[in-house]
Amino acid sequence: MNNIMERWFHLSENNTSIKRETIAGLTTFVSMAYILFVIPTILGEAGMDKGAAFTATALSAILGCGLMAFLANYPVAVAPGLGDNAFFTYSVVLAMGIPWQKAMAGVFVASVIFTLLSCMKVREIVIDAIPYDLKLAMAAGIGIFIAFVGLKGGGLVVANKSSLIGIGSFTVPTTWLTIFGIFVVVILMARQVPGSIFYGIVATTLLGLVTGLIKMPTHIVALAPSMKSTFAVGIKELPAMTDPQMWAVVLVLLLVAFFDTAGTLIGLVQQAGLAKNGKMPRLGRALMADSLSMLGGAIMGTTPSATYVESSAGIAMGGKTGLTSLVTAILFGLSMFFSPLLTVVTSQVTAPVLIVVGSLMASSLREIQWDRFEIAFPAFVTIIGMPLTYNISYGIAFGFLIYPVAMTAAGRRKEVNGVMWILLAVFIILLYVLNVLPSN
Repeated sequence: MNNIMERWFHLSENNTSIKRETIAGLTTFVSMAYILFVIPTILGEAGMDKGAAFTATALSAILGCGLMAFLANYPVAVAPGLGDNAFFTYSVVLAMGIPWQKAMAGVFVASVIFTLLSCMKVREIVIDAIPYDLKLAMAAGIGIFIAFVGLKGGGLVVANKSSLIGIGSFTVPTTWLTIFGIFVVVILMARQVPGSIFYGIVATTLLGLVTGLIKMPTHIVALAPSMKSTFAVGIKELPAMTDPQMWAVVLVLLLVAFFDTAGTLIGLVQQAGLAKNGKMPRLGRALMADSLSMLGGAIMGTTPSATYVESSAGIAMGGKTGLTSLVTAILFGLSMFFSPLLTVVTSQVTAPVLIVVGSLMASSLREIQWDRFEIAFPAFVTIIGMPLTYNISYGIAFGFLIYPVAMTAAGRRKEVNGVMWILLAVFIILLYVLNVLPSN
């Protein structure tokens, strides 16, 4: 066994061991296990079967982590992303009025294009062309958007006729369940407890069960739910791609997926000490693993994959190779037998998770050059555009439209990559399509 592990993952070369990598993989899994409940819950709001979404999410995570392990040998976990998940449900299905089955066709087409772009190394070219500050702004904006979704789902903010939104009612018992969850997760994370988010979900769920705010499940262990309602739906709905509005969806999915992985992957590889001379070894393989995972997830019936920042917890425990990712994949496989627990993970239970994860994503705000207006303003409109329009695509479009113009006005036109001018034209078309074409 040791010889096989050594041959596949080069453990001695990376100064690590099977024991250390196993502990790192377990830590990564515990840190991100919450997605098995949060992602199906969000997709459930789009009208999808939560059980099928649970199975698709788990299988996509197994595929993504496995590919990252064997193709790139990175201690990085890949699974359906919360940012893409939120965009699919709240922007595409609910805001644009596109049925989830039809929207899945857009996910599938975006996945195919995404894989082709990875093969042709276009992803690397575009990623290099996007200003670092806008990448940071996109991550922060999606984080604030996700936090807003959590505040809304937990009852902490509600609609208000006079001011659009207002504070929720503290006479509602389930709102206090959300508040309890927030405090538990915050305390655990402040104490740097690995798996804080997962433990927060468990504690909040137990409180809900004890108080009767959440109904007790009839059983805990069961075979994984069928994916019949979601499997290959995107392929079956491909005729829907004759609608120009669907190509707007594909474009934004591509852009979100483009930038969701890049920054996180770079940061994790640097944390693990795997970067050499400022460059990432096996970057092309890592991007291919991410792309193939996205394609597999689209076929199974879930939203695009992303590199998970929770991988940093496993790396902090000493993970340096793909064996960490392989252990995480195996644990996702075992978790598929606990799908009945989905019924007890309500929106009040997942709300604290979305709020805390949102705060983690917003941490990128500190690195933006706020003292340079031509950079700060495009970043600012990118960030506030997402929660205030309740649409991730609008926030991205606002920033990409303003950045080249602001930089040119500041006498820094030569610093603007030609790709950014192409993206400006693309987003003008995108905004026109999203605003002018009728919802289905």
